[in-house]
Amino acid sequence: MKTIIVVLAIIITTNTFGQAMGNSGYLNVSNEAKSVSINNQRLNLNNLNADINIKVKGMANLKADTYVAIFSLNQVGKTAEEVNSLIDDRISKSIKEIKALQGVETFIDMVSFVPVYEVQVEKKVFSKKTYNEVPAGFEVKKNLHIKYTDGNLLNNIIAILSKNEIYDLVKVDYFSEDIEATKKQLMEKAKTILLEKIKNYESILGESIGDIEKHIADNYRVVVPTEMYQTYQAYNGYNLSNTIKKINTHQKSTSYFYQPVTDRSFDFVINPTIFEPVTQVMYEIDLKINRAEFLRTKKQEEKEKIQYERRLKEQEQNKSSESAKYYIVTPNGEVKNLTL
Repeated sequence: MKTIIVVLAIIITTNTFGQAMGNSGYLNVSNEAKSVSINNQRLNLNNLNADINIKVKGMANLKADTYVAIFSLNQVGKTAEEVNSLIDDRISKSIKEIKALQGVETFIDMVSFVPVYEVQVEKKVFSKKTYNEVPAGFEVKKNLHIKYTDGNLLNNIIAILSKNEIYDLVKVDYFSEDIEATKKQLMEKAKTILLEKIKNYESILGESIGDIEKHIADNYRVVVPTEMYQTYQAYNGYNLSNTIKKINTHQKSTSYFYQPVTDRSFDFVINPTIFEPVTQVMYEIDLKINRAEFLRTKKQEEKEKIQYERRLKEQEQNKSSESAKYYIVTPNGEVKNLTL
């Protein structure tokens, strides 16, 4: 009799959706360590006391209306005329093509114009060699500022400039015209949430906090994308035996990525989805209610009230006992005070 053994292979899919961490995860701790850290987080209630501190934090993500890219270029030449002619030719050719793009403006910023020296050796019969600097030419440096409204145009601009040997992108500044209006919007939204939190505290405590001394402070903060780029190096190390004496390492590539302020600690966020680098406007209002001092004062007032009522009662009793006097009339018709 033959025995047939059937082996069933069961494939269990633990994730039914796509997910990705990205190489920037090498910058931080492992996923397991991060998961344990997050799960172990608890609310901080160490400073629990009678005082009430109410905070409201809001953030708005604003897409830029205007961009300004700054490119740096330099040129060397034997004469001042030559160096100026060469750099101006590179810039003028670039600007001619760039101005064909819609909504683009340019500005040339003169940075420096200096002579360049080289070293010549002077030989003398009775002394050592002498090294002398002599003029060899000139060097000029300029920055090209390019203003544009469509963020996708930067690739076109870089392609145009690279044809004229302009490669150094110094930075890109982001500008938004709605910052002031957004600040007012954040303030109004935060005010509404603050009043809701106050009502919630009053409901829980069963008392009004309207007459309690309060202190309030608020502040804005604006973060632009150029401040929020981080670096990382994504590579795996190796574990080799100690018999290897020397290892020639290679230069590791450094990558950059945009890391905005996360919205985890905010009560509300306007335009929460971040698809591209944005200007982030943050507003915080902090209300401190001196309830501890209020309760101490209230308790002292109640104590003084009880003491006052007690003294008043004692005075009434003393007054009542003094007014109750008794007299006796003798057979001879005399009235005498009767002491009980």
